[in-house]
Amino acid sequence: MAMRPEVLDQLKVGAGEKFRLADHSPSWLPEHLRDLDKKERKNAAGELLADNVAELSEVQDLLYADDRYSLLLIFQAMDAAGKDGTIKHVMSGVNPQGCSVHSFKQPSAEELDHDFLWRFASRLPARGMIGIFNRSYYENVLVEKVHPEFLAASKLPDGKRDKGFWKGRYDDINAFEQHLARNGTLVVKFFLNVSKDEQRNRFLARLSEPEKNWKFSANDITERARWDDYQQAFQDAIGATSTPWAPWYVIPADRKWAMRVAVSDIIVTTLRSLDMGYPEVTDEQRTRMAAAKAELEAEGTA
Repeated sequence: MAMRPEVLDQLKVGAGEKFRLADHSPSWLPEHLRDLDKKERKNAAGELLADNVAELSEVQDLLYADDRYSLLLIFQAMDAAGKDGTIKHVMSGVNPQGCSVHSFKQPSAEELDHDFLWRFASRLPARGMIGIFNRSYYENVLVEKVHPEFLAASKLPDGKRDKGFWKGRYDDINAFEQHLARNGTLVVKFFLNVSKDEQRNRFLARLSEPEKNWKFSANDITERARWDDYQQAFQDAIGATSTPWAPWYVIPADRKWAMRVAVSDIIVTTLRSLDMGYPEVTDEQRTRMAAAKAELEAEGTA
């Protein structure tokens, strides 16, 4: 009951296509899960996620051994869409030594003294590694677009902050990601698409359940009031920066279990598309290994 073909075809934003966020339902399900009842759906999804987590563990080992590629996963979303939980569940089987997660907060004074991509470049995954950005340089074409006062703190030269300015930033991002792709880093970007009603329900849960109170911030409500502005900013950014070398996937986020399966499926499929292999052992290495084996076996008979 693999989701893979449908996930890739229906959730991927094609390069250069006329992208409308309204065309992507936050509660979408693939057809083969749509006909099942609620319990059957969750059971099927649980099996798919478990299979993908196990397969991701295997292919991560191959990625590390091959040592030519790296994978950068970018997660962007409105608040309460489920970024943290998705990362936790999908990456639960990977070796921590081969994976890093970075959550980017308000830039420091030093970071503001550099271009907007500088602080992200230093945290890119090395060859053989998986890197995860929980929010990313896309905040600079999302939050700063919705809140021009934040852009004012960036110490940029004087100039208009019009459509041309934002196009320039999209161009910078596309060039940066193409540079990464040319040097062996696969960039895969997920927009976790939660509905406004579901966000409200999740905020209420955070307020009503004591063990979730710590997740809530008064700023969440302030930003929710700018919902339409953010939706437009996401639509503009995704449409301008989904490229063959760094595609965007719009993931329905109203059902957490479906969201996690879709994300895990895409990650595994992406890594399996690489021509990777374990390093070949040379004749000289085989000779040394045979000698080492003989020496160790001799110790056991002494």
